Amino acid sequence: MEALSHAKPYSSSHLPFSPPRRRPSPLLRAHRSPLLTLCSCSKNQFSRSGYAFRGSDLRNFLMGERVIQRSTIARSEIAAAGPADDSSRALSELKLGSRIRGVCFYSVTAVVAIFLIVAMALVHPCVLLFDRYRRRAQHLIAKIWATLTIAPFYKLEIEGMENLPPRSTPAVYVSNHQSFLDIYTLLTLGRCFKFISKTSIFMIPIIGWAMNFLGFIPLRRMDSRSQLDCLKRCVDLVRKGASVLFFPEGTRSKDGKLGAFKKGAFSVATKTGVPVVPITLMGTGKLMPAGMEGILNSGSVKVVIHHPIQGKDAASLCNEARSVIADTLILHGYGVH
Repeated sequence: MEALSHAKPYSSSHLPFSPPRRRPSPLLRAHRSPLLTLCSCSKNQFSRSGYAFRGSDLRNFLMGERVIQRSTIARSEIAAAGPADDSSRALSELKLGSRIRGVCFYSVTAVVAIFLIVAMALVHPCVLLFDRYRRRAQHLIAKIWATLTIAPFYKLEIEGMENLPPRSTPAVYVSNHQSFLDIYTLLTLGRCFKFISKTSIFMIPIIGWAMNFLGFIPLRRMDSRSQLDCLKRCVDLVRKGASVLFFPEGTRSKDGKLGAFKKGAFSVATKTGVPVVPITLMGTGKLMPAGMEGILNSGSVKVVIHHPIQGKDAASLCNEARSVIADTLILHGYGVH
């Protein structure tokens, strides 16, 4: 027993030959980690460092790597889900705020309109007697109504007021059309122009009444005869000293980009010999997009009034006016079809 206790442990170095070494597989070499590099050392190196390496250690290590990878992926997914929840919550709060602003906007415009529609009704007989076509008193009331309505909700910046013709000079105004807010915005310019609007809008209480008092022109879009009568009435109003305003696109832009212009407004200008005043509206489509009239986002609106243009050809006038408006929209980051 004493001899056995003093015997040296068995080692392959005492053999006259050393066992053949197995080369690691290419897969193992390609994915070699520091631990596997250590494992590929000779047995003497293991014995010097006092490390005993077993096959189970390799399995545990590899399994551990998989667990670490899975846990890392899971944690990264949880971390990624956090900001997404925050952004969705912020988006819902933003939508709620826009809806509340929309309700407040219509409440303010309705309350103001109730008082001002009474004023319009009171002065209307005098307007018909002394200012039947231009209706300056009615337009002054409409400007007050529009200013009081939009002032609490968005900032309005107007550039190029010096380009407006004198109040007594009739003209054809043309503008891009982005939103229901365009009418409110343009009424603040203080010019006595007649809008062309769908006949259905004239049926809305208070707003329809105000449009009748202002002398706006109804139009049935899909009726070619109504369109012809509308143009004839515009020519007659301009010749009698009134101004008219057209949205040459025909309807509000669905995607915020400038659409193609129709030539009706420019035909009126060439037949009457009055100037065309291009106007660029920016920001109304972001505040109240087309088809989403129940909300009002926060932001500001900019109006750019361009130099009047004149000509004898409706097509060239149309192209020139559209180019002026398109260039301004592109300059401010808006799209054009």
